[in-house]
Order: sequence, then structure tokens, then C-alpha cells
Amino acid sequence: MTETLRIEIQGMTCASCVGRVEKALGTAEGVSTAQVNLATETATIDFDPTLTSPIEIAKVSTKAGYPASVQIDPAAQQDRKADEAIALSRRVKIAAILTIPVFALAMGAHFIPGVATWIDSTIGAQADKVIQFALTTLIMIWPGADFYRKGVSALLKGAPDMNALVALGTLAAWGFSTIATFAPSILPAGSRGVYFEAAAVIITLILLGRLLEARAKGQTGDAIRKLIGLAPKQANVIRKGKVIALAIEKIVVSDIVEIKPGEQVAVDGTVTEGSSLIDESMLTGEPIPVRKTIGDPVTGGTINGSGTILVEATKVGADTTLAQIIRMVQDAQGARLPIQELVNKVTGWFVPVVLVLATLTVIVWLTFGPDPALGLALVSGVSVLIVACPCAMGLATPTSIMVGTGRAAEMGVLFRKGDALQQLQSATIVAFDKTGTLTKGKPTLTTFSVTDGHDDNDVLQKAASIEALSEHPIGSAIVTAATDKGLEITKPNSFSAIAGYGVQATIDGDTILIGAARLMDRENIDRASLADQADTLAQQGQTPFYMAINGKLAALFAVTDPIKDNAAEIIRGLHAMDLKVAMITGDDAGTAQNVAGILGIDTVIANVLPDGKVAALDGLRKDGDIVAFVGDGINDAPALASADIGIAIGSGTDVAIESADMVLMSGDLSGVMRAFAISHATMRNIRQNLFWAFAYNAALIPVAAGVLYPINGMLLSPMLAAGAMALSSVFVVTNALRLRRAGMVA
Repeated sequence: MTETLRIEIQGMTCASCVGRVEKALGTAEGVSTAQVNLATETATIDFDPTLTSPIEIAKVSTKAGYPASVQIDPAAQQDRKADEAIALSRRVKIAAILTIPVFALAMGAHFIPGVATWIDSTIGAQADKVIQFALTTLIMIWPGADFYRKGVSALLKGAPDMNALVALGTLAAWGFSTIATFAPSILPAGSRGVYFEAAAVIITLILLGRLLEARAKGQTGDAIRKLIGLAPKQANVIRKGKVIALAIEKIVVSDIVEIKPGEQVAVDGTVTEGSSLIDESMLTGEPIPVRKTIGDPVTGGTINGSGTILVEATKVGADTTLAQIIRMVQDAQGARLPIQELVNKVTGWFVPVVLVLATLTVIVWLTFGPDPALGLALVSGVSVLIVACPCAMGLATPTSIMVGTGRAAEMGVLFRKGDALQQLQSATIVAFDKTGTLTKGKPTLTTFSVTDGHDDNDVLQKAASIEALSEHPIGSAIVTAATDKGLEITKPNSFSAIAGYGVQATIDGDTILIGAARLMDRENIDRASLADQADTLAQQGQTPFYMAINGKLAALFAVTDPIKDNAAEIIRGLHAMDLKVAMITGDDAGTAQNVAGILGIDTVIANVLPDGKVAALDGLRKDGDIVAFVGDGINDAPALASADIGIAIGSGTDVAIESADMVLMSGDLSGVMRAFAISHATMRNIRQNLFWAFAYNAALIPVAAGVLYPINGMLLSPMLAAGAMALSSVFVVTNALRLRRAGMVA
């Protein structure tokens, strides 16, 4: 038996870091799989608790050079990132202050006439080099120290990363320049120039890039931050007749909580007194407040309107809907999509290949390059090392997932399983359950006929007494009709549900069956006297079913379940996205075809028993189609689990939600359109990011190596390489942030 663990990991800077941590965790005893996410700075690990423990797993990452913590506090994580950004900002300022004079001394002589003469006549050429040496060395050991501490350690362990590339590049430039300053006779006469400004500017630009990246990455966590901010810190609780203010963590199930106008609902619960309008937009994405009165459920984190209500707590702490939403969003943001596997394969060997390319670049320049060959070899080799950092590759996918799933959560769409985000954009068929999904799930009794020898009220009273024990929406229609007529609901002597057929009960000595035509046929009950009427009702879109007493047909009922107001619009929207639409229902073919005709549904599969929905999905998939199934009931759970993508309506049952890949927190079908829009937008964003990350390296590594030099004499300066590398990461994160403003509402 395996358990799943999420740990927080610090110190990762690029895709190579991710690969290194995954390798360390994946080879640890008791660990079966390990997936590391650079954007969320977390790892998801499946492990055998009999062989290892969360603490031991965290130690593995820490030993590999990346400190890990078992406890993930999202608020503390955001605070730490803010502190890191402040520290980075300080380092950038220090590096910039020290770099400006180095850059001015080195480059001023090249671009401003007379500066070289002024330097020679005042401080002198040697003093100029010594000043640059001192300032650059200070930059390397102060604001740039992390590059060498982490980079050299990674090199010694045989697992070079971004820090190693920066450390090698800047140390090469600094080391060559130091020799040229203090022991120039070692070098050929034409190769005694200094490149201190390259080392200084590289460190400053990369630190600046990291600062911009950190600030941008901080914005990718806005959705989680907003969700955490929805959780109230305390509430007014009635205990022993007195209202006392309690910290939210001290509230227990069955406490009565007073919610005043404008306050947040503290916990999940049921209204016991009062009524009010509740703003549930944080939960459903729908802006219109919902009226809540005695007996209605309310959700922690929603906003109370103008009335004071008392709420009995039913779920507190980690069990609340808000806490579960936060966990779902975190899990989705930390997920790895199948597309990420390509990135991992590339980055696994990328840094070692860059080191080889840099070495070959130096060798080629020393062998075939013009004078000063050594200087040109150094410039080109350092440029290759700096420009080729795989940071953008590592950030391309997880940042888009993080922002996309966060945006989805704000719109009431929760991805429970990360790969659903990618899988959904590949769907070709959307299959809907009918009752409660395409329809409102609140049927009304429209037709009631009894056979000769039976009294209307007596039959209806018996049927309502039996259906009062049924969970099927059709049963509630009969109960409502009976209570409206003032008929008494009594308790049957026995009751049993027959899955997919109906119910059987004994009441007042009579054995009664209520259900679809297939139940009557199974029990060999002659329904010929009412069959024509039933067929007519079905063609009109009503759902007919029968009642038999002691083996004889007694009545025909028909109910109509109103279609949801925007169902037809959603079907048209799905068709506009080139998706086929199917409906799977237990209703007879006539009723199902009537609904399908109204909505414009392509394929209808009727008379389906609950356990037949999986087979119906298999039938839709037989031609290679990828099927998304939308449902909300207990009997939809197997189909939601079996579908390529299971989409549960959040107003449905917990069982259905737990079986789904994604959840629409409101019962509004527009959530289906939102889900598809989010999936398409996020995957498009990921492809843009990956193209940029790979194209950037493919284009600039040859330029950095000097392939253009024989053509036009162009070499890529190490400083420009550092700027380009930093900007590539910032571009990827900034592009992902566009998803926060994308128009993804259907």
C-alpha cells in the first residue's frame, strides 16, 4: 500500500535542479514515484510507509542540496517568496552599484573619445585594471556568492545546474582577467585584455532576471493567496446562551455560529435561524447572491448579505469546502502534464551538453581563430555557458498550469487531476447525463391515470408513501403532488430499490411495484391498457412510469423535468468548438429523443441502466473518440471514473465529485464551456512557452559560439548573453500570467 506526500523544496532555480531532485527522491528507499514542480517549489511523492517516512524523504532532498520541509503552509510559502524577492532586490542594488564603475572604466574607453587617455593620465592603466579586479571580486563574493556556493557544489557532485554554468562562465572571465592584470607575461602578447566587466555585468543581469522572475512567479500564486484570504480568522459562537468570539480553529461541529450582515460565513453549516442573501461567487464564479433560509446549507468563506443568520457548523477546519478547494487547486498546480515529459528528457542532458559545446567552442577558436585567438575563445566559450541556461524550459509548463488552474478556480472550475487539463483539449465527444445535468433535476408530476377499480387518491397516497423513501428525483415529484392534495404520507411495511428499474414495497398488505416499463415487463405485468398513452407522453418529452399492485397494473404516472435555461446555448457552443454531443439517460427512447431534439444533441443513448453507462461510454469511444462525461448523481460515479475526462457538477453528490477529474462548483452548465476554454488557453500558452524556450536556445547557442563571425565579424558579448538568458525566463513567466486576464468565460 502506498501513500502520497507533498513536500516543499527550496533552492531550485532551473530544470536541471528539478531533474536532480527527482533523481534523488526517485531512487530513495520506499519511494515509487517522485514529481517535482519548479513553479510551486513542491514535490509529490508516492511512497511505502512501511519502508520510509515523510521526514526521511525530506532528508533525501536536503542531502542533495535542496532543503525540504514536510509541512506546506501556503501562506508561509508566499511570505517566504516575498522575503526572497526583497533579499534579491537588495543584492541587485549592491551588484549594480559595484558594476557601474567597472562597466564605465571598461567600456567608456571604447565608446567615448578621450576616456582612455584620461584614464592613462590620471589613475593609470594598471590601476584601472586593479580597481576593476577589486570591484568585480567584491561582486562575486558578496551579491553573487550563491552562484559559486551552489554551482561549485553541483559540479563537484557531478550534477551541474544553472548556477554551475554561471559560476564557470564568470570564473573563466575573472580568472583570465586576473592573470592579465597581475601576471600578463603568462599570456600571448595580443591576448592580455581584461574582461572583468563581463563577469560583473553577467552577475548583475542574472540577479536582475531572477528578481523579475521572482516577482512574476509571486503573481502566479494569486489564486491560492486569494483562497487563503477567504478563510475568516475568527467568528462569533453561541455557547451557553452567550455570544463569544472564537478563533476559527476552536470551532467544533454542532457549534452555533452567528453571522452578521457583511461578515464571512465562518464554517460549512446549515442555517438554523434567519434568512439572507449569500454571495457565493468565490465558490461558483457566479456573481448573483443566493437566498438562504432555515435548513439551507452555507459554505465557509462566502459573504453574508443584509440579514443576520445563525448557522450550525457541520464541517470545520480541513473538512470545509474551502479547505478542500485549496487542496484541489494546490494539487492541480503541482501536477505534471504528459507534455512535461518531453521537457524532462531534454533538460536531463542539456547542461552536460552545454558544457561540452562550450569546451568545443574554446578548442575550435584556439585552433582556427584569428588573433587574439585566446581572447576570442574566452568570449565565445563564456557566452555559450551563459546563454544556454535551461531556466525557461523548466518554467514553461508549470507556470502556465499554475496560473491556468488558479484562474479556473476563480471561475468555479476545479481540476482534481492535473492531466485532465491537457486531456480535455483533446476531447472529441462530450456526453451528458440527462437528469440533474441537462435538466433541473426537479421533476413535476404532469400526468396521473389509474386503471379501472382503483381510486386516484388512494393510489397516489400509496405511491407517495413509497417514493418518500426513494432518492430518485422522480419520486419527489410524486411526494410533492400528494402533499399538495393534503394526502397523508405513511411508512411502508417494507421497501427496496431495484437499481435501474424502480422500487418495490409492501404497504397495507399490498405488494407494490413502481418503475419504468422494463420493470413491468420483467415482472410479466400486462401494461397494454396504458401503453399507447405512455408512448404519446414520451413523444411529448414526458417521462412515463407505471405502478402495479399485487401483480396488476394500477396506474400510469408521467413527469416532466424542465431543461436548464442555458442548456441549448451550451450545446451550440460545444458544436462551435467542433465537439460532438451525446446524451446518456435511463429514460425511454421517445422521451430522450424529444429532449435531444430541443437541445440539438447529436447522439442519444436511452434506456441505460446505471451500470450500463460505462458500456455506453465504451461504445462512444469505439471509433477512437476521446470522451468527456458530465454527470452529477451517485449512479454517475462509475461513468465519471471510466470516462477519459469525468466532469462532475458541483451541486451533485460527494461520490460523483470524488470520482471525477474535474468539478464545476456551480450547477450552471456554462462551467463546461469555461473548462474547455481554460484547457485550450492553458495548453496554447504552454506550447508558446516551450517554443520560446527551445527556439531561444536553438538560435542563440550557435550565435554565442561564433558561427556568424566568419560572415560578418559578429560575436555575442557575454553581457548580452546574460541579458538574453534572464529575459527568456521573465518572458515565459510573463506570458503565463496573461492567462489571468484571458477571456475564458463561455
